[in-house]
Amino acid sequence: MMKKFLVVFFLACWTCAAMAQDNVIDEIVWVVGDDAILRSDVEAQRLYLANEGQRLDGDPYCVIPERMAIDKLYLNQAKIDSIEVSESQIIQQVDQWMNFAVNQIGSREKLEEYFNKKYSQIKDERKEMVREQQIVQQMQHQLVGEIKLTPSEVRKYYNQLSKDSLPNIPTTVEVQIITMEPKIPFEETDAIKARLRDFTEQVTSGKMEFSTLARLYSEDPESAKRGGELGFMGKGMLAPEFANVAFNLTDPKRVSQIVQTEYGYHIIQLIEKRGDRINCRHILLKPKVSDKELNETMARMDSLYNDLQDNKFSFEDAATFVSYDKDTRNNKGLMVNQNYESDHVSTPKFEMQELPQEIGKIVYNMKVGDISKPFTMITNKQKDVVAIVKLKARVEGHKANLSDDYQALKAIVEGRKREELLNDWIAKKQKTTYIRISDGWRNCDFRYPGWIKE
Repeated sequence: MMKKFLVVFFLACWTCAAMAQDNVIDEIVWVVGDDAILRSDVEAQRLYLANEGQRLDGDPYCVIPERMAIDKLYLNQAKIDSIEVSESQIIQQVDQWMNFAVNQIGSREKLEEYFNKKYSQIKDERKEMVREQQIVQQMQHQLVGEIKLTPSEVRKYYNQLSKDSLPNIPTTVEVQIITMEPKIPFEETDAIKARLRDFTEQVTSGKMEFSTLARLYSEDPESAKRGGELGFMGKGMLAPEFANVAFNLTDPKRVSQIVQTEYGYHIIQLIEKRGDRINCRHILLKPKVSDKELNETMARMDSLYNDLQDNKFSFEDAATFVSYDKDTRNNKGLMVNQNYESDHVSTPKFEMQELPQEIGKIVYNMKVGDISKPFTMITNKQKDVVAIVKLKARVEGHKANLSDDYQALKAIVEGRKREELLNDWIAKKQKTTYIRISDGWRNCDFRYPGWIKE
């Protein structure tokens, strides 16, 4: 969902910029150091925020340019301090975003039509945006450094808060899981391989284009819309088995051997190599699970569930020795939060909405120590599996307290201290930076009063 939000954000932002340039007589409204802020820049942001239903705490023609000016201060200081960011990381992030944007809108041609710009121009703008974001973040980190708090500072913060102002801590759970995958008959895998060999023959004989076959038959819906094209990726962004074959391709006219990954069976065609990145097409076919095989797997899991209820062995042992889920079986079945937007990332804690939907529905009414009956679900690899879960721990939503929520309170205090340090730096930087605000843009209740110098 976050990726889709980012696409909507920047599509809307760029669309509004184009609208602003078409409908607003441009002028320089702020100057910060050597950098100008244009009326069209402000209008683009205002239209975007209005389109998204986001409300600003104040006049948008005051709040928006001030936010832009703050970024200019960081960027100006970064020039002085010679702050550099990783070019490879910028390129990787831009490539990922461009690939996703093309996928969302349908094709490169549609993307160009949408923005009324060439693909290369869109990419250059995105690259500059990412570069500035990373520079600002690195500059802030350099200014603040590592914030170290003592327990007494956290306690002091907590004791100063009234009960009404204590932060709410949402319900969190820890879940263990066992999964079994239905067996795929040899006849099914043989049929898939035969189809892929036929596709290869059609391409090499010139009867069909690889991209056409991908659009018609590939079961990777995202890339199929683009004729199987994945966009530029590094080895680490691809399944190892896929990467090993793809990066050894040298002739764009040839089709790879059949490659099996956890997603299914692929054939690959090289488009272009650039250093340590590759752009290729693929066709993915996935083995189909029959009702018979699914029912047999459900019966096996029913038997396992009964053995667990009879305490013939522990859930942890079953997860270690029986589960097909390679991400959890070496951790006694304990799931780990992989949501990088979560406060609990890389921990076993999940807020209810962060769990996969099928698991969340089951866990919602469970008590600690309960083991669910078997249920079917689709994994993040788009595989049909049968699962059993155990609720290992549950902490109900509550007002924060020191004994249970020290780390959460510590993070809040660190955030406030970081904000104070940056606010002090901005106030000092205003005094030594050339700033000019045009008439009509000065009558504002700015967050930082130092913009206007008497």
